[in-house]
Amino acid sequence: MTEDREQIATDFHQAVNMTAGELESWLDTRESKAVGDKSGRGESIGHESGRRIMGILRKGADDLSEEDYAHMREVTGYVRRHLAQRPSGDVHDTPWRYSLMNWGHDPLK
Repeated sequence: MTEDREQIATDFHQAVNMTAGELESWLDTRESKAVGDKSGRGESIGHESGRRIMGILRKGADDLSEEDYAHMREVTGYVRRHLAQRPSGDVHDTPWRYSLMNWGHDPLK
């Protein structure tokens, strides 16, 4: 991996502001399951990502794989891009917020 693992981890933990427990509870909600691109599948890409993020958050740094680091980079990029598209007004009950939460970031935290 060309990027430094320490930097990837730092960026990931800045982007992901939900704990594994918070994310697990969120992913179990109707709102979480209702948003995102399902691409013909039963589970959205963001929801699947959230489950992967939970696993990463529960691992120690020494247990992270190359695939974990690649996903951490993907998560960081997604969160940054999505935050730049913040809609105006109250975002509390919006698909925009729900989608971000599936990726481990609650913009209201």
